[in-house]
Formats: sequence, structure tokens, C-alpha cells
Amino acid sequence: MSGDDQKLKHDYGKIDKEYGLFLATRPSDEDGPIFMVNLMKYHDVAQYDDGEATISGREADDKYNPSSILNKLGADIMFAADVRTSVVGVDWDRIAIVRYPTRRAFIDMQTRKDFSDKHVHKNAGMLRTILPCCTPRNADLNTRTRPTGGLTLDHVVMVVSAGPFPGATFDVEGTIIGDGRTWSNVHLMRVRDEFEADNVAERMQPPRDGFVMTLTSHLNGLV
Repeated sequence: MSGDDQKLKHDYGKIDKEYGLFLATRPSDEDGPIFMVNLMKYHDVAQYDDGEATISGREADDKYNPSSILNKLGADIMFAADVRTSVVGVDWDRIAIVRYPTRRAFIDMQTRKDFSDKHVHKNAGMLRTILPCCTPRNADLNTRTRPTGGLTLDHVVMVVSAGPFPGATFDVEGTIIGDGRTWSNVHLMRVRDEFEADNVAERMQPPRDGFVMTLTSHLNGLV
């Protein structure tokens, strides 16, 4: 990763510099769409350097919202949801999945001044995050248009697995920010309601270490 992006503070996770270099150096004929799956847990109170803020970590992340920058890069927010219950693994607050047109586009975002200006809010709000970088098993997701129909209230079960998971939505290529562990698959399953979500999630046991959670999505262009 470039010298400029090293100036960004990341108090909420460990950067995999080797994988960052992989993302930054893909030749154009080996590059292509990549889905960044953001698992987010917030501070109760945002941790700004000046110590004067009294907003929550979630509110700080709302201030970070990089949608305008993503649009300039040709990236799309394809999925956004609140975590309703964490069934397996540590708890999370919010999930967002962004499709970048190329791996290089994700790296280029890190060096933009308009992004670094916003990033201070993410660093203040985020307690921890894991960011698996994924390719879809259904190649149609690479070209599916982003959601434009307004807010949804879909119920979804999400699994993040360290071992093979049959029928998974995504294969994990690498984890650019995390806790040192590696992941293999991310799966999203849309269900009818909260009751079915709870029943399905309780039956899910991801291979080895992983996460199972139920979500209420308000933006859903994937499942």
C-alpha cells in the first residue's frame, strides 16, 4: 500500500500489508470487480483525538459515509444491514458490502484527500472491523445494477466461515483489515421473517471459527 494511505489511522483492526500490495499491483488483465464485506462494531461513544465529541460510534460512522467518493470511483454499495442477533462468534452492529470495479480502485480510494477527510470519523467510531475481500460464486453479481428501489426490510442470515461452506455466496480472496484470522467464505441467505431467521441461524454451524448472525437489511441488491 502507498505511503499516503499509511497516514490513515486504523485503530480498529490490523492491516494485511502483503494482501494490500497484492490489491495494488494487479495487472489490468488480472484485475476486476471485488466485493468488500464490512463487519462493523462501534464504540458506545466516538473516540475523536480531541476528546470533545459526544456522539455515538454509529453516528460517527454515519458522518464517514463515503457514498459520494464511491460514486466517483464507479463503486456501488450493494448491501447494508443492521445486525439483529449474533448467534455464533463475537457480536457486530452493522454490515455493508461494497462492490468496487477493480481491486486497484479500492487502493486508489485510500490515497484521496476527500476520503482521508472523512476517514477520521470512521476511525473515531469503529471499535473493531473485519473486511474480507470477496469474489462472487455467481458471476452475475459482478454486473448487477445497484439497488435503486428505496429502503428494504429484508431478513437475512449471514455466515462467515473459515472452512469450506457449500453454496456460499462469496469466496474470500483475502482480508485487508481484521484480527489476524483468515476466512474462506461469506454466505447470505434471505428468509421470510425474523422467526425463520432465528431458526435457520440456530442450525448453522460454520466450519471451524466463524460468525453466524441475523440481519435486517435496508439496502439489498444481492439476495
